[in-house]
Amino acid sequence: MQRDKLFVPTRREVGAELTSKNAELLVRAGFTRPLMAGVMQMLPMGLRVQRKVEQIIRDEMNRVGGQEVLLSSLQPKELWQTAGRWEDLTKDVMYHFKDGSGREVGLGMSHEEPMVSIAGEKPLSYKDLPFALYQIATKFRDEPRAKAGLLRGREFLMKDLYSFHANTEDLNKYYDEVAEAYRTVYKRLDLPAVYTISSGGVFTTEYSHEFQTLTDAGEDTIYLCNKCQLAVNDEVIADFPAVGGSPAGSAGGGPWGCPECHGELETAKAIEVGNIFKLGTKYSKPFNLTYTDADGQSKLVEMGCYGIGVTRTMGAIVETHNDDRGLIWPISVAPYHAHLLDLTRGEGADRVREIQSQLEQAGVEVLVDDRPDVSAGEKLTEADLFGLPFRLVISAKTGENVELKERASGEVELLSIPAAVARIIEAIKFTQ
Repeated sequence: MQRDKLFVPTRREVGAELTSKNAELLVRAGFTRPLMAGVMQMLPMGLRVQRKVEQIIRDEMNRVGGQEVLLSSLQPKELWQTAGRWEDLTKDVMYHFKDGSGREVGLGMSHEEPMVSIAGEKPLSYKDLPFALYQIATKFRDEPRAKAGLLRGREFLMKDLYSFHANTEDLNKYYDEVAEAYRTVYKRLDLPAVYTISSGGVFTTEYSHEFQTLTDAGEDTIYLCNKCQLAVNDEVIADFPAVGGSPAGSAGGGPWGCPECHGELETAKAIEVGNIFKLGTKYSKPFNLTYTDADGQSKLVEMGCYGIGVTRTMGAIVETHNDDRGLIWPISVAPYHAHLLDLTRGEGADRVREIQSQLEQAGVEVLVDDRPDVSAGEKLTEADLFGLPFRLVISAKTGENVELKERASGEVELLSIPAAVARIIEAIKFTQ
């Protein structure tokens, strides 16, 4: 991609309402644009990042047997009434309205009801179980505290996986498999995520689990074990027996014990980037989702659900990968792998074409900035703001070589063109 052809409307400053780091940097760099409170629009560079986050999630959901579907966001009142969620749960957070015929409909804030309805399309036998369906789709919630860029929105992209099982034992086994798949997702995203015990909320009476990324920008408070790294959400900490006193940082003083290893718990701020729930028969019962077992008996299907906020995860990556100059994208989700700058005002065009050709032939995505009417200082500043993993500079000082800078480490080297190309190719392979 040539920089002069790329639609990327950068800004020097952003409005005072964009208080979070992810909102500020993504808007300044021209990756996103806010439309209204809680609604962020993806521009070309932002969408490239989002698509890569989606694909990593899709890879790992496919590996645990998930089958991708895409269900409607526009949903009828009657579907939600079946599970008893239209009047009580949804009245404050679900967008309700009437269509032209006067029928009451809503915009999906989650998809338990539609998924169960789809799963019950045909009679199920024990031979059909287990199976899992997932989608990556837009959700809508009338969030009263819509803010923080991509972290808390009224319209957002989410992956939700639903699994269907013959018994609790099989559900528990699959639950652990998905938890491990989530760990792989966050590792590939270069986004450390802590496995956290949490409340089941409106989904289940059992404890559930969240994946929390530690950052001062987080809105959640968790209690993190300094020994085994398990964490407990602030919402459920009171349910666990104290070992030596009250929670760390509270008025009582002493730390509580970790429910897993009895290590000391310490408070931390975090962003929730994923969650998993054992639904049991909460939804299969009202929808009469049953299967016939080997003895010909009808039994309720056991369910689990597993969510990852795709755009929220993208926001969390920005919150944890930036500096005072701009974004610092992990290789796995960067909109382009390399940013090639020609500071010779056209005199190095042959070297630029040579480098670009070698990189692209190896599958490296390159953004080329050879604009003759833009100063070197402006190009370098913009490169830092965009935060692509590698910056390659051709200038009068580099001669026949090229200057290679790694954005994350800040390390700069003067290398031959083949050596620089080989370094980038190897780094990209290491992350795949």
